Order: sequence, then structure tokens, then C-alpha cells
Amino acid sequence: MDIRKKVQQLIRRHGTNDPERLARTMGINVIYIDLGGSVYGTYLKYKRVKTILIDAERTPEHLRRFVLAHELGHAVCTPNANTSWISAYTLALNTDRIEREANTFAVELLLPDDFVRENEGCSIYQLARLRGVPEELLCLKL
Repeated sequence: MDIRKKVQQLIRRHGTNDPERLARTMGINVIYIDLGGSVYGTYLKYKRVKTILIDAERTPEHLRRFVLAHELGHAVCTPNANTSWISAYTLALNTDRIEREANTFAVELLLPDDFVRENEGCSIYQLARLRGVPEELLCLKL
């Protein structure tokens, strides 16, 4: 699966790379709720209803966009698989295929090639901080 191409098509089709707007236009429910523990978010599908749960209390503010983009990646790349909870562990470079795909999707969504080209005076690390992409996942973009 070419995730970069899939993300580019999605951005073109919906006219945005904002994960909140994308979820809304794609009919995916986003619910901010207390998930407990060190859980940041999860994606669920039940009877064709797609839902992303985000823990706004425990998810660091600078990571919320990334967590939403990651869960959106599950909804797009593996729509029929209910996923495990994203936590601080999951944000690290993970070898699990499904989690790696969701991380790649999120990085490509938040740092699309056009955005990187338009800001060539900034380093990829500066752009990542600006967009809430964890630095340790930049290897998925490079």
C-alpha cells in the first residue's frame, strides 16, 4: 500500500490535511473522553459506524493532532480492524505493521510534501514541532 499516495489523494479530495476536518467530512465520529491510564486514543468500527476516541485529559496538547491523525490512519488504511489503544509506547517507532502504517499516515498527513517544499527555509524538525509530529517518527518521512 502506498500510504503517501493515499494521503495525497485524500488531501486533494477533501481540500484539507486537518485531521479533525477530514474525520468530519468522512463521517467519522471523533469523541473526546476519559480513557484512563496512559491511553491517548483508539479507533473503533461497530456496525459500519467509525469512531475515534481521544483522551483529551491525558494526551499532551502538542500531540493531540498527531494522535487524531494516527487514528484516522487506522480508519483509512485498516478500516475494519479495531485497533489497540495508542499510548506513549505506540508513538515510538513500532515494528507492528498496522501501527507503523498509522504512524506513516499521520506523518504524511501532517507533513505533506507540498508543505515541506513551501517551507524549505525551515528544517524538517522545525516543521515537525509546528505540526505536532514526534521527532522520533520523522524517519518515516525521510
